[in-house]
Amino acid sequence: MNTKKFRRAARIILVGAPGVGKGTQAERLMKRFPQLSAISSGDLLRESVRKRTPLGLEVESTMKAGSLVPDDMILKLILGELQSKRWVSYQSSITGAFLAEPSKDPEASFILDGFPRTAIQATKLDSLIPINLVVSLITPVNIILSRIASRWVHAPSGRVYNTSFNAPKVEGKDDITGEPLTKRADDDEATWKQRLKKFDETSKPLLEHYERQGVLWTVQGNSSDEITPKLFQEFEARFT
Repeated sequence: MNTKKFRRAARIILVGAPGVGKGTQAERLMKRFPQLSAISSGDLLRESVRKRTPLGLEVESTMKAGSLVPDDMILKLILGELQSKRWVSYQSSITGAFLAEPSKDPEASFILDGFPRTAIQATKLDSLIPINLVVSLITPVNIILSRIASRWVHAPSGRVYNTSFNAPKVEGKDDITGEPLTKRADDDEATWKQRLKKFDETSKPLLEHYERQGVLWTVQGNSSDEITPKLFQEFEARFT
């Protein structure tokens, strides 16, 4: 795959229903545009707990109590990550008192994964660092449900197969170990319909928030391979 260089920093959020292929697109974008990095709020949470940082101990205590991690804790972790890379000025604040001063260096380009999920979280993020492109990935529900029905996993390793487009070499067996593949417990149609309905409810105000800011761009397709070229074209037009 030919790589392309950014001329300015890209601060990206990918929004899409479960099963739409956000992870696949993020991987392809980072290969195409090597200056892009992934910042995952989930990974930052797990890493803070593993390292037993003061914030990590707060996160661990909250999770053990069965509570959701507060937005401000997640924002502090994101801020710390951005500051450690010198991608925002040290004056950045999560109080909303003033905007962060993001780096214009193309090397300070990232895809933020896992946050924000709601319009309220997006408003809080605005005070930390301005996002300059939000991509809404759309694939028809019937296509997503078909993908899930065809999905098999090797539970010990986490390897995922799909009989429609990424089938194992031997039916029902993991390519590496030869061990049997299984279905995820929650990979049933009723569960997924509920997840997709919940996503629609929470994502609508989130997308409206970014549309008002003029940074929302929507791309549609029936497969990841159909969507990827459109993504590449848009990113090249905006950032290269």
